[in-house]
Amino acid sequence: MNFPRGDMKSFSENFIAEDTATSRARARGVEIGCENTSPLVGSLLRYLTHLVGASSVVEVGTGSGVSALWIFKGLSPNGVLTSIDNEAEHSKVTRTALDEAGIASTRYRLIVGNSRDVISKLADSLYDLFIIREFDDLLESVHHAHRSLRPGGMLVIDCALGGGKVPDPTQRDPLSIARREAIKAIKESESWVPMLLPLGDGVLVATKTIF
Repeated sequence: MNFPRGDMKSFSENFIAEDTATSRARARGVEIGCENTSPLVGSLLRYLTHLVGASSVVEVGTGSGVSALWIFKGLSPNGVLTSIDNEAEHSKVTRTALDEAGIASTRYRLIVGNSRDVISKLADSLYDLFIIREFDDLLESVHHAHRSLRPGGMLVIDCALGGGKVPDPTQRDPLSIARREAIKAIKESESWVPMLLPLGDGVLVATKTIF
């Protein structure tokens, strides 16, 4: 017998409500036209940050601070977030969001600049969690993520499936191709233990192997 089912996606998206500071940050993102992680993916970031006991996190693609606020909900009390973005306006509104949430400025670094240049200079084996949301050169970013993560650290690629474009082989735009190539490379590499989740616009999660 078939029973009617509720809307699982909507239920999951609203399972953990965003607080006032996060809602305001999301609204600012709409105003300036920047992309932010969905509430469901935000709650995943909080969970993963807590799961790995993260004290050092880097994200590439600051947005308007939505993801940063979710990350701080799972970050260790003395943990530090490094957030990198090409746009100065994104860092400006994110600083406002973090100030509203009462997060001390000593707990984050907001870096404005070419993300390829910045992540190439990140320290080796330092970070617990590495989040990619900008895609200037995705394969290169994945390489630097692996170098920068400690063994057992975790990589998260937000929007990994491009909202459904990546699974569609007729989509041949450069970004969809880059996402396919990165997903394939991670899947086939012995350096990662990955999984692909149909959340938001698609999320790839991969743990750096300890070998």
